Amino acid sequence: MFSHMMVGSNDLDKSKIFYDAIFEAMGGRAGIVDPKGRLLYIHNGTFFLVTKPIDGEPASMGNGMTIGFAMETPEQADAWHAAGAAAGGKPIEDPPGWRENPMQRLYLAYLRDPDGNKLCALHSEK
Repeated sequence: MFSHMMVGSNDLDKSKIFYDAIFEAMGGRAGIVDPKGRLLYIHNGTFFLVTKPIDGEPASMGNGMTIGFAMETPEQADAWHAAGAAAGGKPIEDPPGWRENPMQRLYLAYLRDPDGNKLCALHSEK
């Protein structure tokens, strides 16, 4: 359904440190800088980009927006969370762990990136 996700950043160097850490923690590769100066991450057939806003205005987080990254195991989600926190991210909400709802059991870990964007590592129990 989705082709890609993109977030804005006011400091691409700081964002590269953070996003390289979380993508590598989930088995991906460090990002590359594309010809337009954006950070590009390709993992499991999807694209994630980080860019300075094209309109020249400061980047700001989307209030109420969350970007979720699929994890293969709870341990991978924990590694993602630890790597992101060590690379300038801010742990938010409850600590990483299992959450239950009437439909399924999920392992969730939340961070804000250096620009305040809300991210989630999600492992779904099958």
